[in-house]
Amino acid sequence: MQTAMLRLDALIRRRRRLFLGAWALIVLAALPFAARQSDHLTGGGFDVPGSQSVAVQRAVERDFDRAQGSTLAAVLVPHGDATAAQLRAALARVGAAAGQTSHVALAPAARAQALRALQADGPRTLVVPLATRVGDSAAIDVAVELRKQLGIADQAASAPVAFHLVGQGALWAGMQDLTKADLRSAESVGFPIVLLILLAVFGSLVAALLPVALGVVAVMVTGALIYALSLVTGMSVFVTNMASMIGIGVAVDYSLFVLARFREEIAAGRGPEDARAIALATSGVAVTFSGLTVIVSLAGLFIVDTMSVRSMALGAILVVAVSVLAATTLLPALISLAGRRAWEPGRVVGSVTGWLPRRRARRGAQDAPGAFWARWTGAIMRRPVLAAAGAAAVLLALAVPALQLHISNGALQQFPKDHETRVGFDAAAKVIGAGAASPVEVVAPSGQLATVQRIVRADREVMRLEPPLRSRDGASVLVRAIPRHDGESAPARALVQRLRAELPAGAQVGGSPAFGKDFADRIASSMGLIALFVLSLSYVVLLLLLRSVVLPLKAVLMNLLSVGAAYGVLVAVFQLGWIDGFLGFRSDGYVDALTPPLVLAIVFGLSMDYEVFLLSRIRERWAATGDSRTAVAEGLQASAKTITSAALIMTCVFGVFVGTGVPSIQQLGVGCAVAIALDATLVRLVLVPAAMELLGDWNWWLPRRLARAIPDVAVEQAPAAALGSR
Repeated sequence: MQTAMLRLDALIRRRRRLFLGAWALIVLAALPFAARQSDHLTGGGFDVPGSQSVAVQRAVERDFDRAQGSTLAAVLVPHGDATAAQLRAALARVGAAAGQTSHVALAPAARAQALRALQADGPRTLVVPLATRVGDSAAIDVAVELRKQLGIADQAASAPVAFHLVGQGALWAGMQDLTKADLRSAESVGFPIVLLILLAVFGSLVAALLPVALGVVAVMVTGALIYALSLVTGMSVFVTNMASMIGIGVAVDYSLFVLARFREEIAAGRGPEDARAIALATSGVAVTFSGLTVIVSLAGLFIVDTMSVRSMALGAILVVAVSVLAATTLLPALISLAGRRAWEPGRVVGSVTGWLPRRRARRGAQDAPGAFWARWTGAIMRRPVLAAAGAAAVLLALAVPALQLHISNGALQQFPKDHETRVGFDAAAKVIGAGAASPVEVVAPSGQLATVQRIVRADREVMRLEPPLRSRDGASVLVRAIPRHDGESAPARALVQRLRAELPAGAQVGGSPAFGKDFADRIASSMGLIALFVLSLSYVVLLLLLRSVVLPLKAVLMNLLSVGAAYGVLVAVFQLGWIDGFLGFRSDGYVDALTPPLVLAIVFGLSMDYEVFLLSRIRERWAATGDSRTAVAEGLQASAKTITSAALIMTCVFGVFVGTGVPSIQQLGVGCAVAIALDATLVRLVLVPAAMELLGDWNWWLPRRLARAIPDVAVEQAPAAALGSR
């Protein structure tokens, strides 16, 4: 592997202009498509294949009147002195917008009913049903188009009549607009924060800009790839959030590790060409395997058979792959192009960021950063049992609330109370009831109609039944029940569970409440398989890189501690409400169903990044010295600053997303930020050296038969030996 990287370095050195030109063409070609990456994305993708909710939706679309699709309605709310004439004009505008949107229409009967209500009662809130021809999932895209036609997102607060949409499709359409705005805000804040951290680390504007440039390139190219894929397959709109969140941090981190090793070799007295070759032969290999580990972890999400989860996993995998490619091909070319500016501090930045190191130098060598890490490692390794027990106790204590983990999902409660989507639903609930926009649907054989109606009507959560509908062939019947609470509430989903248990065989329960329940249940049932997949394949990747049976097992167990602690914090903050009101946090009584698998896959992959960089450096020193204690001390001393800086960047990136107004994105940001921060401090700086001290030479144990069976890709040659192989 090192030989391949050295050959790549030689090729880049000879064909630098070719590499730079190729990347410039890629970026220029990606620009227009990245700007349109969300054009063909869908707000849906939460269907669960094989579930009763999907079976009912398909039966309704296939066998019944197609005007009986997803429940979607326009809500017209008069403001101030709005007149009946203005409400009639607003109603006409709704009809025109529906006429310009596929799969939806304002039926004459609904229009006439609204006009009669205006004539009888004067100006008041109108809830106008829209006839749709699609199910809940496709209704999201219908609602997105209707929102554009009505200008809902941009309507003035002073308008005499406010337009809103309600229904499950409208909920997720509004969420789509909300997350897009939050994503733009997060990116505009995230990149400057990353740049400031890199300025402090490198003391050079040019050196700091290199990783940021790669982050921009990775996110942009991935955006173009997402656009291309969305033309041939369904992809969730949330893939853009995932790719941006992961891409900013991963691309910068990978570039940071390669660039830091390059600058370290320059400081050791090597020439730029040799330093760059060593950086690729060591950190470049580690970056490649780190990226592979992250990709493997994210691939575990494909176990969840829903388009939304799989597309988010695909977006994250794409941005990681692009980041690895950029860090090993574009970055070396840019380093070569930058020349001395890649390692020498700038005049202004260097004078500011270099003040503290110069002051420390005047105070003596004992205050140098390397000396600090040497003292730190020595203190940990002198009392390994105490250090390991203390760190593990903190992580386990943080993980305790995770024992109460309860997952659910929904969109309504995630909107701020003053958001137009939330306002529209609240206004509609006062007129037609909270559950009217999200009925429970039961499809059953015609002979079971009386039994189905009796059981459904008797349930305490059912407010009323709509008249039953018979299928075109008369073989089946559709019964719609209006729950007392909104379709995302716990009572409505409990209604679905009771009906499925009490209704006779042959009857299937669907509708909006069933979709949410089925999705959360599928996530919960998949968590064990996701964990097994991620743990097993991560172990195999580390086994190949580290050529040790023990070290990968230790890494897996320690990463589980980080994930467990992150889960505990998530439960405490977002489910139990321990810090409600602090910095705007509020609990909804559950953790979003998507959060646990995403945090597991993301954190496990990114934690393995730091494990790979640390242990590959330790193994490099072990191969040179043959002494485990010395290898751990020197490896940690050499990599601790870089790992800490990389983790700080990643934590800040995730922290930026915590500032969004969407609780599900907040949860993902909090979970990942907490896990990465704990991993880079308690795990990497305390548990790892303590455990390796206790294990001694067992760290490197590899049975002979296994050693002969697996390929030797370990980064264990000293830098000089690596140069000699060019």
